[in-house]
Amino acid sequence: MNLLLKSSNIQNPTSIKITGSKSETNRLLLLQALYPNLVLENTSNSDDSEVMLNALASSDEIIDIHHAGTAMRFLTAYFAIQENREVILTGSTRMKERPIQILVEALKQLGADITYEENEGFPPIRIKGKKLTQSKVSLPANVSSQYISALLLIAPKLENGLELTLEGEITSVPYIKMTLALLNEIGVETSFVGNKITVKNLSLFPHPLSLTVESDWSSASYFYAITALSPIGTKITLSSYKQNSLQGDSALEEIYKTFGVETIFESNSILLRKTHNLQPTTYNLQLNNSPDIAQTIAVTCFGLGIGCHLTGLHTLKIKETDRLVALKVELTKLGANISVTNDSLTLEPSSTINENIAIKTYQDHRMAMAFAPLALKVPIIIEEAEVVSKSYPTFWEDLKSIGFQIESI
Repeated sequence: MNLLLKSSNIQNPTSIKITGSKSETNRLLLLQALYPNLVLENTSNSDDSEVMLNALASSDEIIDIHHAGTAMRFLTAYFAIQENREVILTGSTRMKERPIQILVEALKQLGADITYEENEGFPPIRIKGKKLTQSKVSLPANVSSQYISALLLIAPKLENGLELTLEGEITSVPYIKMTLALLNEIGVETSFVGNKITVKNLSLFPHPLSLTVESDWSSASYFYAITALSPIGTKITLSSYKQNSLQGDSALEEIYKTFGVETIFESNSILLRKTHNLQPTTYNLQLNNSPDIAQTIAVTCFGLGIGCHLTGLHTLKIKETDRLVALKVELTKLGANISVTNDSLTLEPSSTINENIAIKTYQDHRMAMAFAPLALKVPIIIEEAEVVSKSYPTFWEDLKSIGFQIESI
């Protein structure tokens, strides 16, 4: 499904309810599988969370998680401790190109039985669940935080808990802290001092415990971009959010001040308000702790005619697509002067945007959603637009509700 996006005036003020955080939901779904007395509210309706839920409920030998990278990492750890259960964990063609070896080796340090079905270091993998008796493990600190979180999530079920040593400079700290905070919420004792994380054993909790998932800040990023690209005075309300968020992408509040967007917390919602326009310049941003919003920020800068230098992006190479290369290709089609390295992106200030350009999405939900706000400036075509269902199934309907003109072509 290809969509042509145009924009009339954004209806003002307008309100959007955004589904629960995919990151929080997938962590809590795994914890719920380990501790069935956990009751969850406002869970994500994303494809990734549906995949996670279905995989945890499945009794099949072959578990196919399609494009869901979080599910691949978390389920690798989960099935490693399911005694007397054997599964083959597989996914899409792209998933079979995304490395899993660092996590597998860490689990093997704990005693796990995991082998590769095809290529060494990559899915599909065969997991023979067993009781893991070791409690100490180390791995490089600059890897995807999902590897680290996968180990932390199963740690309370290890009889001696877990002592995890991270070697080198730690990246994506907010996602690690999110996992630890969620463990704390269900009663697990943890500590994170220096490069050492300790998680204590928690056998069970006897009474039901209810947790509400905060809405997804990554999904909010597209409305920050829309507000930034809109006239002064534009207002958009998003729910449900809290000021002391566990999500790294809540950095949007501070980052988008630079782009003229004020964030006001009101009860369980945030009000985004465009306060001023910018002079052409170049902004430097370090996104080690929130790489998933890099695409949104780069497109925002291009739409505003300003430049940016974004660093800390090395994990984007192994996402649904190589996001840095994809950004370069698609922004160049629109008229941008952009260069990328293995961990950075540099965009030059520009005053023109080419119209009616078809944006390829590379089976990557964030490519589709990050480029959509440019329709406020010029008509734009989004190819394979249905890919947004991975994290935000109602995205196109929500854009229509605030004034975007969207038609299938």
